[in-house]
Parts: sequence; structure tokens; C-alpha cells
Amino acid sequence: MPVATRFESTFARELEGLTVPWQPTPVPEPRLLVFNAPLARELGLEGLRSEPAVLAGSAPAAGAAPVALAYAGHQFGAYSPRLGDGRAALIGEVVDDAGRRYDLHLKGSGRTTFARGGDGKAAVGPMLREYLVSEAMHALGIPTTRALAVTATGEDVIREAALPGAVLARVAASHIRVGTFQYALHNGGAELVRRLADHAIARHYPDATSYLDFYERVVDAQASLVAQWMLVGFIHGVMNTDNMAISGETIDYGPCAFMDAYDPDTVFSSIDYGGRYAYGNQPHIAAWNLARLAETLLALIDDDTEAAVAAATGVLNTFGERYERHLKAGMRAKLGLGEGHDELISELPLDGLDYTSTFRALSAWLRDETAPLDDRLLAWAARWRAARPDADAMDRVNPVYIPRNHLVEEALAAATAGDLEPFERLLDVVRRPFEARPGLEAYASPAPATFGPYRTFCGT
Repeated sequence: MPVATRFESTFARELEGLTVPWQPTPVPEPRLLVFNAPLARELGLEGLRSEPAVLAGSAPAAGAAPVALAYAGHQFGAYSPRLGDGRAALIGEVVDDAGRRYDLHLKGSGRTTFARGGDGKAAVGPMLREYLVSEAMHALGIPTTRALAVTATGEDVIREAALPGAVLARVAASHIRVGTFQYALHNGGAELVRRLADHAIARHYPDATSYLDFYERVVDAQASLVAQWMLVGFIHGVMNTDNMAISGETIDYGPCAFMDAYDPDTVFSSIDYGGRYAYGNQPHIAAWNLARLAETLLALIDDDTEAAVAAATGVLNTFGERYERHLKAGMRAKLGLGEGHDELISELPLDGLDYTSTFRALSAWLRDETAPLDDRLLAWAARWRAARPDADAMDRVNPVYIPRNHLVEEALAAATAGDLEPFERLLDVVRRPFEARPGLEAYASPAPATFGPYRTFCGT
């Protein structure tokens, strides 16, 4: 039986040519593994807790007309004109009590017409990773898609070995990407791009006064987002243009991870051979992606191509200043400082130090100079103290807990073997990242030396 919540399909209805009707592949034994009850309450989706078949794509939802989304994208700099949801389906949209519209999207729900090889399915581990990390990002206050549920399918998927299968139910402000605009331009021309832009403006930036203003708002949203990633040491790992959402949300958690020791060259993704998406490169890649978005909007910005290029370039060239402004404001907050202090911030000796625990160590030392502090920080910290930083303000923005890579791997390995307790424990910890709690010291510590070099995978 379909659930009572009725889904809408405005994106598919208004933007013919950017979706393909598609039914998820039924699974033999859908069984709920984790369910995001607070998110479900916000969206009026509590009834889905008792409907694992709907969350796995095996049963219909009221009013739903599932589609696979079409998009293109630059992947590691190389353009692919036809990507799309190869193993996913947009079930539909829900509207919360405040009038905000959200997509409900299934990942791992079977091959679609956009599939590029593979079985279209997903394993428990990668789906739980997205659930865990996206909830951690939400708790940190960083714009993100969120996971509603992970549902076991009752069948194995074959990767390097047979692994238990699962489907992720994901909620997003929308799934409109830079790659969606690229696909629209190359398959429908300026008119389809106009319709897509009108939809995106109405949904995300209703106060935008022009298409150039819309572009400027996306540029600022991405500058803010990437600055927030950098402030917590988050590395997305696969910043292709099909993985950049127009809404300014973090989307598509594949080979993502958090940095332990500070190093701008940190790369975790096993497929990022050249370090294109290294931690320190993320602002530059965001700007590159936004240039690709500008290319799709030129005909909307001005009938005169030369004038359109000049206008879009003018906006794009503000990205660096916007990013630096967001980053410096965030760093001042992390160090408990007021306006100014740029030189002090730039001279903070972070190289090789644990990026998360260092800021909490500084606030502890500020309260009590006998608290442990790495010797490399002492000379700088003496000058910093003279600026009268606020330790309490620091603790409000510097997390004690992040999804430490070794703990994530332990939790996912246990869950794959059928034990969800370590995952649920870690999830509880990262959902309250700023509150130091007795008995959780191990969750605040970096990986032991025995953990070795860390590599992440896309989970395809």
C-alpha cells in the first residue's frame, strides 16, 4: 500500500527533457537499517519508518512519479555530455510546514537508462558512510543533503567480494547541479537553460533580480560552502561539475573524508591520482566549476555574447574575495577573535598538527596555561593571547568530534558484518560535535599510527 504522504513532481513536470520516467528495481527483502526520525518529523515523513519497501524503491509512494535525472559533467576536468542518475531515482518532492521544498531521492535503486556499466546497486558500507558524514556535516552547521534512511535489500552486490546491498534515501533542497545546466545547454539550447534557471531561481533564490544576479548568488553560496569545508578539514574528494549543487548544499558523499594532520596536499580518494581535488585545491576547483556554469548562462545574461562574457567574468572574479572573506570570518571565530588580526591568523603554525583537536587545545590553554599545548604553538599562542581571544566563543564553533576516518572504517566494517552498534554509537557522537562528553575521549583522538595511509573509494 502507498504511504499517506503525497509527493509532488514539479521538476519533472516543468522541465521535460531533463528527466526520464523510471521505476526503481524491486528488492527481495527490504529491511530498515537506520532511520532519521528528526528529519522525518520535519518533513512529515514519519510514516515511512514502517514502509521499508517504499524506502528501498520496491513499493509506490502516494503521488510519486519516479524519474532518473539527466545531467552532464566535467569529471576530473574531462567533459562527459551524458551522465545522469545511473543507479538512482528521484521519488518526488515534499513541502515542509515553512513552505520549503525538498527532493526525496533513492541511491542504489537499480540501473537506469543513464547507467554506464555496473549493476546500479549499492553496498551497505558506502550508503551508511553518506548517512553518517552528511549528518555530521549538518550538526556542524554546514549546508548539506541529508540521509533519511538506509534500507537493506536482502541481496548481495558483487564488488571485490559479495557485500550486503542497501538503498540510501536522501533528502536535498534539490538535485539541480552545474552539470544539469551543462546538459540542458547541449540538449535543449538556451531555451531549456532559461526554463531550468527560472525553476532554480524560484526554488532557491526567489529574490534574484536577473540571471546574472542568480549566478552571483550561486557564486557566493559556493564560496561560503567551500570555506566551511576548509574550516573543518573536510575533503569532498570528487568535485566534478555534476557534484556541485546550485543550492549551495554539499552533495554526493563518495570518497569524502576529514583530514587529521593539517596538510593542504591531503588526498584520500583512490581515483584522484594527480591530487586535483586535494584539500588545498578545493577553492580553486569550485571557481573552475563556476566558470563552467557561467558558460551555460551567457545567452541569458546578455544577447551580446561579448557583454555577457564580461558580465559573468566580473562576477566570477569575485569568487576569491568572497571565499577569503568567508574563510577569514570563520578563522576569526575558530580563534575567538574579533575583526582584523589577519597577520596573526596567517601565521598560525598548523602544519602537521591535528586540525580538529588543535583549536580545542588552544581554548583549553587559554583558560589554563598548564593545559597541554604542542610546543610548535607556544610562541604564536603568546601573541594570540595578547589579542584577548574568547575561549567560550571558540568552543561554540570548534568541534570536539568529527567522523574520524579510522572510526568510520571500524563502524562500516562492523555494520557490513551485521553489527550496527558501532555505527549508531559514532552517529550519536558526531550529531553533538561541540559538546565534550566524559568517556568519549577515543572519539576525539586522531588515528593511531598503525592505521596507516588512508584511501577512500566512490562506493560504486
